[in-house]
Amino acid sequence: MAKEQQEKTKKAPQKKVKRRNQVSHGPHGGMQLVLTEDVQYLGKQGQVVEVKPGYGRNYLVPRGLAVVPSDHNLRILERHKIRVQQAREAKVADLRSLSEQIQRVEAVKIEAQANDEGHLYGSVGAPEIARGLRAKGLMIEPEMVKMEGGSIKELGLWEVSLHLGFDIETKVKIAVIKAQEKK
Repeated sequence: MAKEQQEKTKKAPQKKVKRRNQVSHGPHGGMQLVLTEDVQYLGKQGQVVEVKPGYGRNYLVPRGLAVVPSDHNLRILERHKIRVQQAREAKVADLRSLSEQIQRVEAVKIEAQANDEGHLYGSVGAPEIARGLRAKGLMIEPEMVKMEGGSIKELGLWEVSLHLGFDIETKVKIAVIKAQEKK
């Protein structure tokens, strides 16, 4: 009788079931992913982060911002990081040469409507300064122009800071002159 119970309790050998790649879980129960791009408020490229499963499955992975940390994906990520670093170095070199070109420019003249005392009817801001620099062949966007005291509201010679990116800063002189009246 004991043998019969042992035979009943014996289980049939299990077939090995191939499981798909399971995402490893972190200490807090979230899914662990490797970031392929910098994600604001989450981490930098190449960093292993733990996120909620829905955020990883529905946002990060489909948009290519993160991958499952497998050996294959980590090798691809290393190659991608090298290419990104080379592109970043090339961009920094371009910005440094642009900074040198800007320093060689004497003064950018910007015409504006003003009264006899030298007060402008409007103001000269970042868009006008960027337009003046582009007229000289320097590719500057209005977002790069940083004006500490706000916009310029009087005629004269002014010095304005430019933040080109990657911690590259330079200064440019802006000459605000009175616009010639059309007769």
